[in-house]
Amino acid sequence: MNRLTEKEEEIMLLLWEYGPCTVKTLLDHMPDDGNKPHLNTVSTFVRILEQKGMVDHKPQGRGYIYFATVPKANYRDNAMGRLVKNFFGSNFSMVSQLVADEQLSADELRELLAIVENNGKSGKD
Repeated sequence: MNRLTEKEEEIMLLLWEYGPCTVKTLLDHMPDDGNKPHLNTVSTFVRILEQKGMVDHKPQGRGYIYFATVPKANYRDNAMGRLVKNFFGSNFSMVSQLVADEQLSADELRELLAIVENNGKSGKD
């Protein structure tokens, strides 16, 4: 799966949240924080996302409506896997580092363990 830039991910998040959109609608959903891109810039990012296979379009009136072709969960899982591999080497190393950096409390770790144990049980049924 292709890696996306920050702006490409921003557009994908909008498509996943709002569903099929025109470029104008995507622009309207972007926060107006003083750095809102121009319509042509958003259009360029959408075309790049199409080339990467993340987005497709269909005609609507005189323009096009764009939609995500990759589910958010698939992209998230792939991105998380790359992050863990590149920075930690394994999931265990990542959790160990979070505990060492006090980013993950003992209660949160117990909660995480319960989730893992419950998922394991449901897969054996």
